Amino acid sequence: MSHPVLACRGVAKLYGPKARRFVTDGRLTADAAELAAAGVTAAVRDVDLEIARGQTFVIMGLSGSGKSTLVRCLSGLTPPTAGEVLFEGRDLFRFSEGELIQIRRHQMGMVFQHFALLPHLSVLGNVAFPLEVQGRPRAVREAKALEMIKLVGLSGREARFPRELSGGQQQRVGIARSLAADPDVWFLDEPFSALDPLIRREMQDEVLRLQGMLKKTIVFITHDFDEAVRIADRIAIMKDGRVEQIGTAEELVMSPATDYVRAFTREAPKAKILTARSVMRPAPAGAQFGGLIDARARIVTFAHQVGASDAAFGVVDNGRIIGAIDRLAMIDMLVGRERGASAA
Repeated sequence: MSHPVLACRGVAKLYGPKARRFVTDGRLTADAAELAAAGVTAAVRDVDLEIARGQTFVIMGLSGSGKSTLVRCLSGLTPPTAGEVLFEGRDLFRFSEGELIQIRRHQMGMVFQHFALLPHLSVLGNVAFPLEVQGRPRAVREAKALEMIKLVGLSGREARFPRELSGGQQQRVGIARSLAADPDVWFLDEPFSALDPLIRREMQDEVLRLQGMLKKTIVFITHDFDEAVRIADRIAIMKDGRVEQIGTAEELVMSPATDYVRAFTREAPKAKILTARSVMRPAPAGAQFGGLIDARARIVTFAHQVGASDAAFGVVDNGRIIGAIDRLAMIDMLVGRERGASAA
């Protein structure tokens, strides 16, 4: 079994006077009350996670939850006060400074919330800039930059400057620039939160399209659960520096580990998240079905078909019927649980 591309083992990041006195043998040894009494802020506390190769891993939480600090640790920009950040199985902060710079230049790419484009450079110059930092010949870096500009749909705008582009176009330049060095791990820190809703959705589609082509390992930061649902393979929900739960969107909605996760996911679009497997009931022996539905299909893809029929539908996994779903079962999942909670 291959090791994860990135992992955290007991990672904590503390800020305040003599914060390291609360760390013993590389591990945080104080609770929140002790830290607060000493005037020490725990931006990240006791985080354990693993990110597999080719996975889109979303870290989410409200403002101040610690998600951006955690990403700075994962990307090698901020050393943790306690614990380890492992990159390809090695402690990221045991690399030499020179090795760490090379990792960040060649194996990691980042897209920021506020674009961070260089205003005096054209689109071509901005996208080619990481390759210039690497010392690549001009012809090589411009050829690669043109390839990336085409990839994000900005061909014909190579000579324009950032001020001449819309917000969505500027973010596409940021995406192209971050991909120019062909990074193994792609960090996106709330990249679309400054965009209006229509452009934001367009950019989410762009990330999905690029991931389908490039198969990068993506670490994506957001506070928007709908956005996480659209793009994530797995999601980590943070609160007060801690990871409350890690799982797929379906796991978080169906089996919240804490009251906070339950509240965070309460308004989630269940029809877009839950699958037939989540809704199904045991199939009666010898039942006659109105049709068959794949166990992995999302409710939104079969809701109209099931809702318009009085018949039950068989739920199929690898050609075998594993359960049944009917109109009442679907409505109970989408509406009934919340009504019961309200009544209580």
